[in-house]
Amino acid sequence: MDRNQKAEVVSALNAELAEVGVVVVTRNLGMTVAQSTVLRQKMRDAGATYKVTKNRLARIALDGTAYGPLSDLLTGPVGLATSADPVAAAKVAVDFAKTNDKLEIVGGAMGQMLLDAEGVKSLASMPSLDELRAKLVGLIVAPATKLATVTQAPAAQLARVFNAYAEKEAA
Repeated sequence: MDRNQKAEVVSALNAELAEVGVVVVTRNLGMTVAQSTVLRQKMRDAGATYKVTKNRLARIALDGTAYGPLSDLLTGPVGLATSADPVAAAKVAVDFAKTNDKLEIVGGAMGQMLLDAEGVKSLASMPSLDELRAKLVGLIVAPATKLATVTQAPAAQLARVFNAYAEKEAA
């Protein structure tokens, strides 16, 4: 990789880090290409990305962003999982690490807050942004549904009474 390519990698990573809500640092302890491909696919499906870059280039890209303190975690073969949703990257990384012993969660950051491995695991246990939105919509719609049910109940009871009288007279 020549100097221009390195500069492009650093600027692309820096631009990506400026837009994400969470960065998770993982250590790859001999993952195969197939395992890395599966991890990247799961990240893409969740709206996250997973990149393995040289530590020196990643440190340069981290400088000037809110994730600068992560530079200390970049030792050995590491990868960066990022996502705009604060939970997505952490959830996929932790789930994958549970099934694959060659991926280790080192730490991460959410905005200005630096997280250790346990912090990332607790972040992963939280519901995602879409799940929270669904719960909120459910809470908003529930009273309207109950109101509609209550207002329709007297009319339904009245219809049953009229039907019973009609059946009684017909018999």
